[in-house]
Amino acid sequence: MTDERHSFGTGMLMATVTAKGAELVALHDVMAGRDLLWGAGAAWPRHSPVLFPIVGRLPGDAAVLDGRPVHVTQHGFARDREFRWVSRDAEGCVLELCDDAETRAAFPQAFRLRLAYRIEGGRLTVSYTLHNPDGSAVLHASLGAHPAFAWPLREGVAKTEHRLVFARDEPAAIRRIEGGLLLPEGFATPVEGRVLALDESLFVADAIIMEAPESRSVDYVTPAGDGLRVAWGGFRELGLWMKPGAAFLCIEPWHGYATPVGFAGDFAGKPGLLHLEPGQDWGAFWSVEMIDAI
Repeated sequence: MTDERHSFGTGMLMATVTAKGAELVALHDVMAGRDLLWGAGAAWPRHSPVLFPIVGRLPGDAAVLDGRPVHVTQHGFARDREFRWVSRDAEGCVLELCDDAETRAAFPQAFRLRLAYRIEGGRLTVSYTLHNPDGSAVLHASLGAHPAFAWPLREGVAKTEHRLVFARDEPAAIRRIEGGLLLPEGFATPVEGRVLALDESLFVADAIIMEAPESRSVDYVTPAGDGLRVAWGGFRELGLWMKPGAAFLCIEPWHGYATPVGFAGDFAGKPGLLHLEPGQDWGAFWSVEMIDAI
């Protein structure tokens, strides 16, 4: 345990979280001796950033909120800020980020964001609580997860042999982005029933965005049926993303998404935001657990 990072877990699963960004930077299958999380690298230098107060980006990284300027870069500033340790123990930790003079210069709103990490057996759960401490103003924001899992999951298994199996059929059209902004039209989903056969070509046009998935969990598996089950609650959208040539797959529950092409209104009217009344809390979670071969 150090001021910069905290490691915790069980005999099945171990994790490490850093104060910077409250980011999960390691997830280790103890019994198999393998890393389940992308180790970061030249293709993408992050592991599992927290997306707040926006998911995606703003045109020109700027907007106006009730006449006040907003200057927030892609996916927001939380991923680069130092969180405060609230608690740490052998099974997990809680971290907190509150607004200050620096955040208000970029995003003129009060907030308190807490993340709680907990491992029980072979499952890691990451819980989010966003609180609006302002006594009079509504908090307008988005929040998302961005975990990058190792792809391939096991040595000797080709990337194209992996698949995502959703809990329910997913027939709805997907959305795409261009230049970081959400295109207006929908595109035919590559999911066939419940199954998405994974291939790098799916991501040449950037992320796959599912606006309202029917499922609240998805299995990321090899042909043998072993792999990871990612579940979520409270989040509304789901993003899937990777960089062709890199050894990771991001499965990203979100509440919010990139700004639609052509949107030029007040930030409060940006589609996809949360709108928290004074004193209100909002909560969500995602979890990941190992699943065995069929």
